[in-house]
Amino acid sequence: MTITRQDAWTQDEDILLAEVVLRHIREGGTQLSAFEEVGKALSRTAAACGFRWNSFVRKQYQSGIELAKKQRKERRKKIGIHSANLPNSVKTVSEDKTENLTLEDVIQFLEKLKEAPAQQDFTEEKRRLAEEVDELKREVEKLQSENESLKKQLELTEEDYKALIEIMERARKMVVLQEDERNKKVKFQMEPNGNLERMEK
Repeated sequence: MTITRQDAWTQDEDILLAEVVLRHIREGGTQLSAFEEVGKALSRTAAACGFRWNSFVRKQYQSGIELAKKQRKERRKKIGIHSANLPNSVKTVSEDKTENLTLEDVIQFLEKLKEAPAQQDFTEEKRRLAEEVDELKREVEKLQSENESLKKQLELTEEDYKALIEIMERARKMVVLQEDERNKKVKFQMEPNGNLERMEK
């Protein structure tokens, strides 16, 4: 079982993510397939790669994305692709070679088209991402609840601490007052032999 990483992204990982996504854009692939490729290479989920791309990396490669889209358009014109929905793995033939097509070529083309994964079917990925979002929401709610609980505990501790300080201050004052009272009650008397004798009032 592969362990998916959840640590911080490095600059090298961001560069790899950008290179793979731009390559997929140039070659007419989907970003989802790019995220899956990067996820396998970095032991991260495709969703994590997609989130990193959309939240941070994409902003830094706007000009690269535009260039990749232009290259994709030129590539499609060059090889005669007029539909953006054809998968990468399906090879098409340019118009000048259509006269040489055989029935076998057409059958092979249709078999490859049938075997290619449907790129427009994102239902499973959407469901999985929705589950991840729900799980993250639950985690956030749990952490918020814990945070509130800790805040209340901190407030109670601070109140207890203040009460303890007040009690200690009152006890100190009482000790000082008792000492003063005791000192006021003491009286000294001179004995016939000249010694001072301490007498309680």
